[in-house]
Parts: sequence; C-alpha cells; structure tokens
Amino acid sequence: METSRRNFLKNLSFGIGSLGFFGLSSKTVQAKIEKKIKEVKHLPAAEVARDEDFWFHIQQAFNIDRSIINLNNGGVHPAPTIVMDAVKRYMDFSNGAPVYNSWRILRPRKELIRKKLADTFGCSPEEIALVRNVTEALQIALLGLELKEGDEVLTTTHDYPSMKNALYQREKREGIKVKTFTFPSPPKNLKVLADLFEKNVSVRTKLILVCHITNITGQIFPIKEICRMARKRGIEVVIDGAHAFGHFVFKQKDLDCDIYGANMHKWMMAPIGTGFLYVKKEKIKKIWPLFPAPDPTSNNIRKFEHIGTHPEYLKLAVGDALTFHHGIGGKRKEERLRYLRNYWAKTFEKLPGIRILTSYDPEQSCGIGSFFIEGMDMGKLGQILFQKHKIIITGIGVQDEFSGIRVTPSIYTTLRELDLFIEAVTYYVKNGLPN
Repeated sequence: METSRRNFLKNLSFGIGSLGFFGLSSKTVQAKIEKKIKEVKHLPAAEVARDEDFWFHIQQAFNIDRSIINLNNGGVHPAPTIVMDAVKRYMDFSNGAPVYNSWRILRPRKELIRKKLADTFGCSPEEIALVRNVTEALQIALLGLELKEGDEVLTTTHDYPSMKNALYQREKREGIKVKTFTFPSPPKNLKVLADLFEKNVSVRTKLILVCHITNITGQIFPIKEICRMARKRGIEVVIDGAHAFGHFVFKQKDLDCDIYGANMHKWMMAPIGTGFLYVKKEKIKKIWPLFPAPDPTSNNIRKFEHIGTHPEYLKLAVGDALTFHHGIGGKRKEERLRYLRNYWAKTFEKLPGIRILTSYDPEQSCGIGSFFIEGMDMGKLGQILFQKHKIIITGIGVQDEFSGIRVTPSIYTTLRELDLFIEAVTYYVKNGLPN
C-alpha cells in the first residue's frame, strides 16, 4: 500500500534526526519533497519514471561513492542515509548496556517491524520470521522439510548456488534426487516456464525450488501458476525471492505461495544482514528449524529465529527502509528501475554482436538485465570496465549455456552514469578489447 504524501512528510520530520533527509536541514528537505510529491502524485508511475528532476531528489538520499559507477546493486544495495542513521542510533543505544538495552528494550520492538513487514508482504505477522538473509531463510525450508530417500526435488539450472548446495547436500547425505532443467533466455512468454515445470515433475517430485526472479538474467517466473500446479500434486514449493521484494510490486495473494524467502538488503535497501522467511501458518509445524529451538515442531514462526546473540539494531532499522520504500511509492520505484534497464539495453541491442538475455515484457522482467557479446571474453570486458572506467558490473553465466554481464542500476543511478557505461561498452564492441 502506498504511503500518502502526508504520512511520508510526517515520517521525514520525525524519523530522520538532526541531519535531515538529504544531509540538508529537515525544513528545506520537507519543502522540496512536498513540492515534488505534489507535482507527480496524479501522474502515472511510468511517466514519473522519466522525470529526472524528481529522481534527482531521491538520488540525494544516498551517501554513496560517486568516484565509481556501481551497476551491481543487485548484489548488495547501499542503504539510504535515513536507514544508516537508524542503524547507528540503535547500535549506539544497544551498546550502552547490551544485556538490558538490546535484550529488554530493542528486542521486543522488532514485533512492530514484523507487523510492518507483514503488511507490506500481505500476510499475518505470525507467518513472518526475521532472518539474516535469503540463504538462511530458504535453507530453513530446504533442510527442514521432511524428505526421504528417492524423493525428487525439481529446480532450474539458473537457481542460486547456495540454495542448490543445500539440496545437493541432502542428495549426498539422505539419498534424495535433485533434478534440474534449463529454459530459454528469454522465453517467449510466461506460459513457456509454467509448462516446463509441469513437464518436468514426476510422481517422485516432492519439492520444487524456484526463483521469483532470477539473479542471472532477471527472469520473472509465473509463481502462482507453478504453486497451483504443484499443490494439486501434493508438491511443496519454496520460492526464492532474493531479488523480488522491494523491486517490483506484489503481495502474497498474487503468488498463492506457502513458503517464500527474501533479502531486505537488496531492493528494499535495508541494512546488510536482514531478510525474512514467510511460511503459511499451517505449514510452520512441519518445517524443522535450521538452529534447534526449544520446541522445534511448534507452529510459532519465531522458532526459526533462535540463532543466538545477534545485532537486534539491524532489524529495527528495517522499519526505516520500509518507510523510505513506501514514501517513494513502490510502483514509481518499479517503473524507474525498469526504465533504467531499458535505457541501456535498448541501446545495446542495436550494436552488432550483442544479445540481450532479458525480456522487455514487464510481466517477465524489471530492473535486472543481462547481455553477452559474441566472440568477446566477457570476463575480460568486466575487468576492463572497472580498471579503466571504474564501472562495477558482475559476470554471470550458466554452465554449457552462456556467460555474460549482469547490469543492475538503481534509483540513485544517474542517466549520465549509464551514458558513460554505454559509451565504454560501445567503444569495445567497435574496437575490440585491448591485448
């Protein structure tokens, strides 16, 4: 749900501290934000996505290093200044007397964060576990669901290695079978992906692992269709939402899923080391916690949070990240990310030898895009982009399929920074890489 202009300005005045939202006085900032929100509030999100004046103000919300061009925000995203201020504030308070301030005061307050997070995802707070990252979230489910020797788990060749490693460990230790399949990059439509999952399940399939959006090419999957197909067959589905939450707008009801894990330090721009696990209430009891809890078979979602002493202040600062996200507007943010992806990709597709691996269909993609150049060493190109141009990208690939470069600009990225990236790649396409 989008936060109203009034609530956003209220959050700015009471949630920022003396430094102000952009490192300016809070009064000056509030006036500028109020003016910009008023100007765009009646405009379609796709139109706001192209309003550079609006996004200039959002860009100033980040205290980032402009001596480099970071186009790997999909790895770990920098948090806006208000989030980092909150981390420092809670951390300092915690450090004053950790056994009291952290355990007795801050720890109970994370229940409000749980509720705010549940409101954003569209579920009950009793279905949200606050964890450190999506790897922890999904390995709780992948290692905690009961499987027996001979049971089959189905996933794709594009799913994340950390998650597949959990399955391969069970394969070695317990005798389950891990089955993978590939798919076109990009596919013609979402039905192609839904059909491939249905084609590859068997009578032995007991579990499906699938990305909501892949980290390799940014391919969005038809999660609702996959979940409903699997449910009819008695198959559990675990959704990897590492790159989805805070990236594009959706609710749990749109997915009809039972188990979903997400990072909050990617597109939700929360502190590094924050994530969540959603488990439908009636499924909690059947999943064993990764770290043993007092009652491992209870139906209390908090059994997944027994990890020993950890920094409570990181979880509390998630509240500030949610405020920032809703203040901008989830749909505006989504459309801006998609606009930035199209800005570079549609230029590259005109260059000889470049293949875009990501669909332009808004149902299939958003801000993540990937490409490769025929006959060029993509690893070497990535090194040169950083060494000579101080542009950070990330290399991607799937064994026996392709290797390429993933590009993930964000809402603080300027068009001029993307122009510099485009100019650099265009030069090497036309002139080749140096020896």
